[in-house]
Amino acid sequence: MAEEKTKKPTQAEYEKEVLKLAKEGLTAEKIGESLRQKRIHPKEFNKKISQILKEKGLYINPDLKNVEAKLSRITAHFEKNKQDKRAMRERDRIFSHLRKLKIYHKAE
Repeated sequence: MAEEKTKKPTQAEYEKEVLKLAKEGLTAEKIGESLRQKRIHPKEFNKKISQILKEKGLYINPDLKNVEAKLSRITAHFEKNKQDKRAMRERDRIFSHLRKLKIYHKAE
């Protein structure tokens, strides 16, 4: 098996790739996974992915994004199934969790 050697991208090319993936809607964790699949390891570069995104104003906290997505899924389910009391309770619980996360991340 002859493995093809890929040349390591420069810092500028790495940052450009990170920004391209961020504009596709990926979080910092998903960007890291995607880069590793392309044989680009973020640890080999000076800046973290989240640091690059923060500088460009594209950083979205993954905790908030995931909880907001979960809340929207449960809300959509509850709108169709008004009799589902467990979903109503879960919606309220996740909304509370989201509110606490927003307060926490503003305090940082």
